[in-house]
Amino acid sequence: MAADNAAGYLDARVEALREHLASLIAAAPGLPAAFGRAREQLVQDWQAPGATHVLGLILGFAGLGFVLEALYRFAVPRSEGARLRAMGLELAREMGAVAAFALGSAAVFLAFDWPPRTRQAVLMFLAAFVLFRAVLVVSRALLAPGEDRLRILPVADPHFAHGRIALFAGWLAFGWVVTHWLGLLGMDLPSRQLVAYALGLVLLGIALEAVWRRSRAVAIGFIAAWVLWVVGARGFFWLVLVAVVLPEALRLAQAGVDHALRPAGAAVAGTRGVLAAALGRALRALLIIGAAWLLIAAFGLDVDALAAQDTMWARLLRGAVHALAIVLLADVIWLVSASLIDQKLSSGAEGSARLRTLLPIVRGTLAAVLIVMTVLMALSVLGVQVGPLLASAGVIGIAVGFGAQTLVRDLFSKFFYLLDDAFRVGEYIQSGNYKGTVEQLGARSIRLRHHRGPVYTIPYGQLGAVQNMSRDWVIDKLTIRLAYDADLELAKKLIKQIGKDLAKVEEFAPQILEPLKMQGVEEFGDYAVTIRMKMMTKPGQQFTIRRRAYAMIKQAFEANGIRFAQPTVQVAGGAADATAVAAVRQSLALGKAAGEA
Repeated sequence: MAADNAAGYLDARVEALREHLASLIAAAPGLPAAFGRAREQLVQDWQAPGATHVLGLILGFAGLGFVLEALYRFAVPRSEGARLRAMGLELAREMGAVAAFALGSAAVFLAFDWPPRTRQAVLMFLAAFVLFRAVLVVSRALLAPGEDRLRILPVADPHFAHGRIALFAGWLAFGWVVTHWLGLLGMDLPSRQLVAYALGLVLLGIALEAVWRRSRAVAIGFIAAWVLWVVGARGFFWLVLVAVVLPEALRLAQAGVDHALRPAGAAVAGTRGVLAAALGRALRALLIIGAAWLLIAAFGLDVDALAAQDTMWARLLRGAVHALAIVLLADVIWLVSASLIDQKLSSGAEGSARLRTLLPIVRGTLAAVLIVMTVLMALSVLGVQVGPLLASAGVIGIAVGFGAQTLVRDLFSKFFYLLDDAFRVGEYIQSGNYKGTVEQLGARSIRLRHHRGPVYTIPYGQLGAVQNMSRDWVIDKLTIRLAYDADLELAKKLIKQIGKDLAKVEEFAPQILEPLKMQGVEEFGDYAVTIRMKMMTKPGQQFTIRRRAYAMIKQAFEANGIRFAQPTVQVAGGAADATAVAAVRQSLALGKAAGEA
């Protein structure tokens, strides 16, 4: 039954197309005569008041409208202030100017008597001109050709874009007035359609000239849409037009919101705010819903009748509409959540290391949950029973769990490591023979970057005990060896002063938690007295501070006569020992001479 209905619908569409083309072919030879009859009717309508009188009245209502608009602009000056506020006030001011023009024109229009057909034609002219002005106002507000600060849509050439929009809208308004006026003057429908198609060629030329250099595919789409319009396939005409225009409109909607909400002078690339994400996705959803309703009206579908039917095609169509709403809602939730996560990641607030570790995992988990829920809900509204699917998924999950115990162990280990906050991205850790900076937390393994460059990829289940070297603070131990005759009290005072001087260095002050100080004598060695020092710093900062401390200690000790110990060998004995040493030297000299000979 559904196939018969579909075949009947297509057959009716083909028959209507054939009749439309036949009527156009039949009307083409009589087009000059149709223009002649329309001209005679126009002369007859304007004979009593006179053409000059009618044109004067038209110019009069237009002139009064412009005067009232000028007074409005004088009374309501342009606003200054914050960028976003100025954008909104400027758009409101321009729309108010158009409303002032419409009121002034309507006052003159209602004050005079018009010929019946002329009255309707002038009313159409007034409506078309007001709509044309409104399009110009919206285009000027979105593109702001003369002022970059107030621009909403970030286009490469706003002057070119605004000019082509004005030209297209002006010619479209002119064509609409002409074709409807010809209908009032008695011209038959096929002849008026030929005139409309001829005027549409100019619109096609404007559109092609505007997009040909940027996208040949869009230009070809416009040509296909014009052909479908000429042959009378209105539903497919709007389908092609939506397919060509909607992707660009969706892109510009989000780009315009991002650009408008971005502070003046801010970088083009950056983290999208939650408000920008919500508004952008809401606009995209409205555009998609509007396009869907436009296509429903273009194909002549009766929504109430479809809702009342219980056929397979009606159920599928209703399910597709509900599925589209679910997908759009999930898209808004996802982008807002992702923008909130990105904003937290880029905030640089305290505890950002833990956020950089957990938020990407939350983001991935949220994406997976949203995808699964959206797919299941969409299948449900399309009439698919999701219960058996969930049961099958549970059985498959159990089978996979038994076959992938190592993988399950890695996943659970990751969960508990993160729950215990054992490490974060950017921290330096050591686990067994592996140590390095945490670069990435994967699904089942962690990636460590050794300070010499190598990268370790370790499954979570093999980590075991983890030593975190980047948490809270570190105590750095320093040792030096002094000669036995060194003044230890003086050394202690010098080291204490060096610790104070290091804490005053602008580079080191925020990193030092406790200044350098001497703890005392560590041990007596064979040739030196070993003393130990310590300081508390933030993790990872001790190495640079230690190098500076050693340099300052050497300089201060040398300036105060404190000697560092060096290994020495002392030979003790009397004259016999000296004679033995001399004999050894003489023997070595004789051996060397013999070797040279």
